[in-house]
Amino acid sequence: MQTPADILGAQGILAELIDDYSVRPQQVEMAEAIGAAIDAGETLICEAGTGTGKTFAYLVPALQSGHKVIISTGTKHLQDQLFSRDLPLVRKAVGRALKVALLKGRANYLCRHRLQLTELDGRRLDRQARSYLADIRAWSQRTDSGDLAELTHIPEDSAVRTACVSTTDNCLNQECDFYDDCFVFRARRRAVDADLAVVNHHLFLADMVLKEAGYGELLPSVEVAIFDEAHQLPELASQFFSETLSSRQLLELVADSRAAYFEEAADLPDFPALLDGLDKAVRDLRLALPREDSRLAWAGVKERTEVAATLTALVTKLTEVRKVLSDFAGRGKSLDNCCKRAGAALALLGRFAARAAPAPSSAEDTSSPDALAAEEQRALLPESEALPAEGAQAGYIHWLEVRGRHFYLHQTPLDVADIFRARMEGLKCVNVFTSATLSVAQRFDYFSARLGLEQAPARGWQSPFDFADQSLLYLPRGLPEPRSQNFTARLVATAIPLLRLTEGRAFFLFTSHRALREAAELIGAALAYPILVQGEAPRTELLETFRTTPHAVLLGASSFWEGVDVRGQALSCVIIDKLPFASPGDPVMSARLTRMQEQGRNPFLEYQVPEAVLTLKQGIGRLIRDRNDYGILMVGDPRLTTKPYGRTFLNSLPKMGHTRELADVEVFLRGHGGRLDGNA
Repeated sequence: MQTPADILGAQGILAELIDDYSVRPQQVEMAEAIGAAIDAGETLICEAGTGTGKTFAYLVPALQSGHKVIISTGTKHLQDQLFSRDLPLVRKAVGRALKVALLKGRANYLCRHRLQLTELDGRRLDRQARSYLADIRAWSQRTDSGDLAELTHIPEDSAVRTACVSTTDNCLNQECDFYDDCFVFRARRRAVDADLAVVNHHLFLADMVLKEAGYGELLPSVEVAIFDEAHQLPELASQFFSETLSSRQLLELVADSRAAYFEEAADLPDFPALLDGLDKAVRDLRLALPREDSRLAWAGVKERTEVAATLTALVTKLTEVRKVLSDFAGRGKSLDNCCKRAGAALALLGRFAARAAPAPSSAEDTSSPDALAAEEQRALLPESEALPAEGAQAGYIHWLEVRGRHFYLHQTPLDVADIFRARMEGLKCVNVFTSATLSVAQRFDYFSARLGLEQAPARGWQSPFDFADQSLLYLPRGLPEPRSQNFTARLVATAIPLLRLTEGRAFFLFTSHRALREAAELIGAALAYPILVQGEAPRTELLETFRTTPHAVLLGASSFWEGVDVRGQALSCVIIDKLPFASPGDPVMSARLTRMQEQGRNPFLEYQVPEAVLTLKQGIGRLIRDRNDYGILMVGDPRLTTKPYGRTFLNSLPKMGHTRELADVEVFLRGHGGRLDGNA
């Protein structure tokens, strides 16, 4: 049998298939370690630095194993890239005739039943969206996959896409008239028959939730599960093991109940009026909640008079609708489905209606912009500050999210470790967790503890890139503490000379949108280079513009800290404004910190610092993406050198030179051929 070295080594098969193939000893060692874990039936945690080639490192032993394998990636983009580019190449190198499948979430596939309902009652759609219905109907007769990505002329954010797909709430499963020809279940069957299926974390975790709820398995049973970008799992698991009720769900229930009424119970003359009342109650509650997008502990929000009143009205209206649905559910499948959904919504809504807590002692309105700004600044508090939480009861936090026109009521577990460990043990398969950012100061304790994997062995491989030669860490002198009112202005003033040295070609990453907006005005006034700002265009469009525009400077917040790959000198400088501490004003974060304090632990050092370290490592990972790349990393937060915990951050970074002087930066650049375009 071939060894990983036979595939990945200097004389290996991939060297024959790939031009300018680069042998990486770390990649071979990682593949051997994963192969050994699969053979031994053991869990393995492995961190692979940027450039290791971890995708090939896990694909080779996975395909060689002869086992049924699921590979779960962080995003649909990575999922498509793995399936379309990397997997065919490695499968050819391994030389095994394996069946593979790509499985996406149900929201990517047309639902024939939902299309039919939308055609019957398309009043929710605007004129443009309704014009696409005929295209979808014609396409539905010829498509094999039902993947809406095939309809490239229909915008991804078009309401007609949402209207024509199913959810776990409204899917009729085997009761559906179109079940035998369902695109979702057809895709699942292909995955069941495959030797290797490529999914994403959202889909994998959704399967865990569905199994727990007794609805059956979304994914096939497998013998090996490999999680790429595993650093995302703790937070995603927290989301998926939560229960959520949103205004969107309730409004969809109203619309579906109305459609079911016309189809199966048109002799109930008073029912439409009840639905109108429920629709109004949902919208009234949204109007009573904060206008600005925010995340707030529910206990304080619920006590406001207008919220309590509209919440009571919503419970009343939903109860009335559910009673009618219950009385007449036997008339048809759609009515029965709506009745079940109304009951589940009412049960969860009842938990929020019953939650009472003393109003905040401060007169401060926690929904106001000033209060939100204060919460953001609290992220900068030293570890000695007490951080109270609201709403944490019996291991759960109840909290409100306001986003645009909709609200979301969440019941989230404070700790997912026990839940996740139990679900993974139930899979009875080998589990491999890999990412470039799993360790903090070369220790895996933080990641392991969050997922209940304390007993799992962990290994790490340094990047094959020469960070000491290819990069330089610049920690400028004289910047104020991040809580200072003039911090962003001082930061920009310090960064301008650096950006002139690098002639743009930079990512400027921020921990808040407010700082980003302030910096955008200042940088735009000081530099003649093209300035690209997050929010002014879609993320993919901004990245493509950055890659093709000489000397561009891109200003971004959280979504640009990871999953962005710009090779070559188009990106030769990464500037990070602050250490990326999450705000303890966030209700879930606040509750977790308080629970740790109650346990006699240090939440700052055990939770906030490790979390910020992993986020910082992701941001820094944007800089060096190739063995020929080089550039400057600037971090504007003086706490890296003034606080004891700064050493934890520095010890977690790749081995690179440090400097406090801009003159050293210029020497570094000249040592790599002058200015970055070589014309100085």
